[in-house]
Amino acid sequence: MRHRSVADLMTPTAVAVQPGTSFKEIARLLDEYGITAVPVVDEENRPVGVVSEADLLRRHTAKDGPSTAEAMMSSPVVTARPSWTAVEAARLMERHRVKRLPVVDAEGRLIGVLSRSDLLQLFLRRDRSIQEEIREDVVVRILRLSPSAVHIDVDEGRVTLSGTLDRAGTGPILVRLCETVDGVVEVEDRLTYEDATVRDEAVAAVEAVEAVEAAERSSEGAEGGAA
Repeated sequence: MRHRSVADLMTPTAVAVQPGTSFKEIARLLDEYGITAVPVVDEENRPVGVVSEADLLRRHTAKDGPSTAEAMMSSPVVTARPSWTAVEAARLMERHRVKRLPVVDAEGRLIGVLSRSDLLQLFLRRDRSIQEEIREDVVVRILRLSPSAVHIDVDEGRVTLSGTLDRAGTGPILVRLCETVDGVVEVEDRLTYEDATVRDEAVAAVEAVEAVEAAERSSEGAEGGAA
């Protein structure tokens, strides 16, 4: 499976401002390009901050101090790399509570901007494309099952899996892999197993996976709180 990267989803940078750019010029750019924030870059095109609509409103309300990008921007800036997966970028947005990430190259120079709306493109994939990827990449290539072993139904990104499996643990692995496919909103498991022993082992495998995921979420929450 190939997950779309930040480079695939980002908007190539067309708008950026210098530290000395004025309040009115920034407001004009936000309105002209229909965006809610703009990166502030130095002379070498490296992001040093971000000015958002909220920053402009705060400055307008305060009515004191200089009204330049440098004075209004939020800094330090949180950036992403083009090779990151969408999941990595989304987690960074959530951790730092930001809606947009400037994307930088290996030298730290601005090459694009990734927004929450860009990430939503993942969920606009056609159901047929999702179904084909699950069948060809997950079922056949990774799990080495017959393409007819599992019935895959996809409706608005919601995947329903049904069929009878004979290998213990295959079902939970299949479900988890489906959940990582770009565009999948949720997965409903209607899989059955040839005998009760296999079914019980599969249920135990699901519970083990869920326990690991719960521990990971708890760890991520602790890291976010520490940050």
